[in-house]
Amino acid sequence: MPSNHIDERLEALEIKASYADDLLEKLDQVIVRQQAQIDLLILEIHRLRQPVADADGVLQPSAGSDRPPHY
Repeated sequence: MPSNHIDERLEALEIKASYADDLLEKLDQVIVRQQAQIDLLILEIHRLRQPVADADGVLQPSAGSDRPPHY
């Protein structure tokens, strides 16, 4: 009888380990997918910031043109 109880406990542990392995694999896939999305978003942010950085020098007046032309 004790052997049967140990076998049942061992089987329950194997089932739990199997579910844990499956869950771990699914979570790993989610992390990989989210990292790919993060990488794409970072590239998109850089792409969106580039025109602003390029136009920044054009929009800011030079130091010599602080006074209006009528002075």
